[in-house]
Amino acid sequence: MNQGIDLQGSFVNALVDLGLPAGAAKALWLPLPMVVILVGATVSIFVTVWLERKISAAAQQRIGPEFAGPLGTLQAAADGIKLIFKEDITPAKADPLLFTLGPAIVVIPVFLSYLIVPFGQNLVITDIGVGIFLWIALSSIAPIGLLMSGYSSNNKYSLLGGLRAAAQSISYEIPMALAVLAVVLMSNSLSTIDIVNQQSGYGILGWNIWRQPAGFLIFWIAALAECERLPFDLPEAEEELVAGYQTEYTGMKFGLFYVGSYVNLVLSALIVSILYLGGWEFPISVSWLAGLLGVSETTPWLQVITASVGIMMTLFKAYALVFIAVLLRWTMPRVRIDQLLDFGWKFLLPVSLVNLLLTAALKLTFPVAFGG
Repeated sequence: MNQGIDLQGSFVNALVDLGLPAGAAKALWLPLPMVVILVGATVSIFVTVWLERKISAAAQQRIGPEFAGPLGTLQAAADGIKLIFKEDITPAKADPLLFTLGPAIVVIPVFLSYLIVPFGQNLVITDIGVGIFLWIALSSIAPIGLLMSGYSSNNKYSLLGGLRAAAQSISYEIPMALAVLAVVLMSNSLSTIDIVNQQSGYGILGWNIWRQPAGFLIFWIAALAECERLPFDLPEAEEELVAGYQTEYTGMKFGLFYVGSYVNLVLSALIVSILYLGGWEFPISVSWLAGLLGVSETTPWLQVITASVGIMMTLFKAYALVFIAVLLRWTMPRVRIDQLLDFGWKFLLPVSLVNLLLTAALKLTFPVAFGG
């Protein structure tokens, strides 16, 4: 089904009808998606921080934030304002250029990755043919910023934190890429739109989580490690490294690391929902419901309803995964760095290779079910 309306085409056509040249109308459209991304990702930070504080408080039988705004919803905004106005200090013996570039290199690729996240057939900023691998490539840039921050701080704890971040990223990117490759093998495409379309038509029964249970677990574990969430927050372990690569940072530079972390968590949850949970697809097939009610799939009001439900379903699946990630943070103990690397290299990597080979075999044996 063609989900919703073509926003870009509608916007351009509306401006052309008002007498604006087509080229100028397209030029006016270009900055709008990026503004939407920045606003949406920024809002997701506040929502995720509030959820983390409330969920952790409930898990520990506390109240959590409740005074700054209704139910404490403005606590994250208050923290952000405080960080903006705090003094920005650069250590005397630090490398000022690399020290400043580090947090920016951590945050920018995460925001750019939202370009390929679809909320519907036509509700995506850019549907490029290698969308999912573009996300993997962008996610591999962030550890460079962490290593740069640790090295430039001229602090042994920061350097160790940066080195740990690089080692952790390399260890878990390979199993993650192999898990993605198994999904790509079934959908015959690297496009996030095609991956979701491959899961459509059968409702919840068509989602990849049933055909890729091992891949789903591998990807989710690797995504948590990439986001440096407990039990994988070794690069910033307070007991060992003070705060790792963040130790010498103050003010908003310090805050940018947390911005990148929370935005990356929501992004990873969105990617998991796209790869394994049907993306914008409803658990019950909309095509089947439309046929049951005798309504054509091309009916405009049904298209709009389907697009709206698709956006809500994508966000619901993503925030359900965020909820699980928050619970894991407050229930699982931190592992040691050698356990972390052993788990990535000696367990996840072999299992992801076997999963990929098994997917290829099943695709040849059962082409209808596995995208042959």
